[in-house]
Amino acid sequence: MQANQAYGWRSLSSVSALSVEADAHSCSRVDGPPFPSDEVERLQAICREFRLSRKVVRKVIRSEATEFRYERGRQPLPRIDPWRDRLDGLLLANEGKPARERLTLIRIFEELRGLGYQGGYDAVRRYAQKWCVERGAATAEAYVPLSFAPGEAYQFDWSHEVVLINGTTITVKVAHVRLCHSRMLFVRAYPRETQEMVFDAHNRAFAFFKGTCTRGIYDNMKKAVDSVFIGKDRQYNRRFLRMCGHYLVDPVACTPAAGWEKGQVENQVGVVRERFFTPRLRVASYQELNAWLLDRCVAYAKGAPAP
Repeated sequence: MQANQAYGWRSLSSVSALSVEADAHSCSRVDGPPFPSDEVERLQAICREFRLSRKVVRKVIRSEATEFRYERGRQPLPRIDPWRDRLDGLLLANEGKPARERLTLIRIFEELRGLGYQGGYDAVRRYAQKWCVERGAATAEAYVPLSFAPGEAYQFDWSHEVVLINGTTITVKVAHVRLCHSRMLFVRAYPRETQEMVFDAHNRAFAFFKGTCTRGIYDNMKKAVDSVFIGKDRQYNRRFLRMCGHYLVDPVACTPAAGWEKGQVENQVGVVRERFFTPRLRVASYQELNAWLLDRCVAYAKGAPAP
């Protein structure tokens, strides 16, 4: 309302005052004779004052309504409607394909044209966009806050950091282990991400924690997972399963592209990079680096107690 008045416009509710200015008999006329000349002059004055057309003013006076709206119940789609089911099937089949094999909208349009569709590409594009929005709302994922009991689970991940070792700039591979309940962290640097380094990181982390957990949460790294199936089904590496069996740990792999399932260790990567490796560290060897990292883990845990 204020914006309209700033530009000199007024809402139709203000025009309700016309029922006071106009004669009572003129307000009740719908299809009666034309307005007298004095009323015409009065209408012209009102049109100038409220910046409305004569048609709108007459409509307000005769109907006593102060607001007019047109709401379309259903958007007609004369070209798409006969092909709606076929296009829904193409879009649904395309959604189920791997990302690298999905067709673009122009390819889907070409397939629809090959089936006999005579409409244009824009109609298909608008329909596909609406379909994707409705489909996304219907299949929206739910995110549940994660809570863990003491000794229930830990999370494991890798990161790459840059340090100066004996005067040479080297990108080291850092293994991160985090206890989900106490939020205690363990960090150790390695020259590579081989399976032997994975086993060594677990051995040293459990020795540092003085125990293990019942579950280990991982991403789908090749050192642990050979094949990814539907849902949580995985074919784990044989040697990796032997390590988990030795420590009585049940491995759990996250859903692909769902890093929030191990969000604690993902957050730890950023914290360690900011607090431990910035500014760039200068050490003489991996032994000196790992000893310093172990001391920093203990100091950080004391300064940031578990919630």
